[in-house]
Amino acid sequence: MNPFNVAVVGATGAVGRTILSILAERQFPVKEIRLFASARSAGSVVETAWGAITVEDLTTADPAGIDIALFSAGGDRSREFAPKFAAAGAVVIDNSSAFRMDPDVPLVVADVNDEAIVDRPRGIVANPNCTTMDLMMAAGPLHRAAGLRSMVATSYQSVSGSGMTGVVELLRQIDVLRPNPDALREGGFEDPGSDVYVAPIAFNVIPFAGSEKELGYTDEEWKLVYESRKILDAPGIEVEPTCVRVPVVTGHGIAATMWFERDLDVVEAKELLDAAPGVEVWTDDVPTPLDSAGIDDVLVGRLRNTVGVPGGINLWVVGDNLRKGAALNAVQLAELVAAER
Repeated sequence: MNPFNVAVVGATGAVGRTILSILAERQFPVKEIRLFASARSAGSVVETAWGAITVEDLTTADPAGIDIALFSAGGDRSREFAPKFAAAGAVVIDNSSAFRMDPDVPLVVADVNDEAIVDRPRGIVANPNCTTMDLMMAAGPLHRAAGLRSMVATSYQSVSGSGMTGVVELLRQIDVLRPNPDALREGGFEDPGSDVYVAPIAFNVIPFAGSEKELGYTDEEWKLVYESRKILDAPGIEVEPTCVRVPVVTGHGIAATMWFERDLDVVEAKELLDAAPGVEVWTDDVPTPLDSAGIDDVLVGRLRNTVGVPGGINLWVVGDNLRKGAALNAVQLAELVAAER
């Protein structure tokens, strides 16, 4: 495979740095690598597997000569700069929500709908939301076999899904509340202040992840609806979503109940998931966010037949939201693009 000129946009952020490490781990064929970030980070030096690289200012840099650009710089920067990189000849793989529902931009989960990446008229490929991505790793193989008809999905999303501000908020609140366990038990603790979430996240769960959009559902919940349909190329799937923020640093979990065009039992579901790439099925233990942290596979456990409405499957999915939920999938999509040439 010929080497490629690769750009990482948002290279100084958590996802950008993880992309750099995964490119090296997977020995992606890099000819030259360029790093871009905001003016605030421009001029800093990042140590990479390809040497010390000086970060360029995204707003003034020339993208000419870049073959593949991996964007993780937020929706506003993606909307402004991703088309410019694509116009200069790069295939852009974007981790933001900016282009996910654009009909001319494929929304791709590697190992689920790889074939969709070929048709990209705008030169841009979108990475799905991290929660949807983890869930699709389990739903995809079952849908291909039995045709997913409807789904109830409840996510339990870590604070790193909000970026470092969410992690800092959790740790700060823990420091404020931890010295007084009696008050915690009695529910009489002083409000530690919440800058990121609508309520304290430390020692708590918040059944409201994202921001409210319409009909009382948040943008995170609507992503589960619309992105699932697009990824599976099944616009008729009925999805009932609830997204919950939990006091976990890394790892999103999703409890899902699925019904199909035909009855599907646990035995067949386990066989399908065992054979699916990127999925590890746990039968004797319960996978938790801690188990998923730092690994590439999505973990699936608690496989059960439905009891209220028979014929469906209940399961639990957990994945590292910074790896498969963002950086790893971006690199896997770059590998798919590279394999075309």
